[in-house]
Amino acid sequence: MSGLHKLKSGFIKFRKHYFEEHPELYEKLTIEGQSPEVLVIACCDSRAHPAQVLATEPGDIFVVRNVANLVPPFEDDGKFHGTSAAIEFAVKHLKVKHIIVFGHAQCGGVRSLMEGEHDSHKYSFIDPWMSTVRPAREKVLKQYSKADFDQQCRYCEEEVIRVSLKNLMSFPFIKEAVDSGSLTVGGWHFDITKGEINSLDEKTGQFVSILDS
Repeated sequence: MSGLHKLKSGFIKFRKHYFEEHPELYEKLTIEGQSPEVLVIACCDSRAHPAQVLATEPGDIFVVRNVANLVPPFEDDGKFHGTSAAIEFAVKHLKVKHIIVFGHAQCGGVRSLMEGEHDSHKYSFIDPWMSTVRPAREKVLKQYSKADFDQQCRYCEEEVIRVSLKNLMSFPFIKEAVDSGSLTVGGWHFDITKGEINSLDEKTGQFVSILDS
């Protein structure tokens, strides 16, 4: 079955086994609109879809996905900032109560970052995008210089989450909401091999199982 035919078949199953069995849910979402409590900033990777991994219902989470689940620093320069626009909409309009930066294992974007510069004629956008979290790479190379490359990539996946959380706090409306207690921010890392999620512990700065936190 081709990719497109698989999507069409999937839609038929969705309509028959979900949409038609939950008419009240979609009626409510149609009439009342969406009011998710959580914004999830996730990676584009097809193996780590937050709605599937977290088994959420329609309307539960507001999701923005980009390469390597990055949050760029706040820049009010009138240019094109898709991720920042989604964050602004979620916080200012939807009034979400929680933001989760949702990273994952075997991230291609992070691996690209760890590999260093690439042919600019081949990749016009990836290197500039990943440069927003270059400090993560520098820290990992310094702190884990003796680790093998795959292990360095794993450490960098976690460090990218830390840098993105720091960048989140550079948004004035984020900092204001966090300081007032109306918003929390956190970082999660999904291990696609083990089927585990670890969350960043604010006190220790380390990632621990969400089942233990």
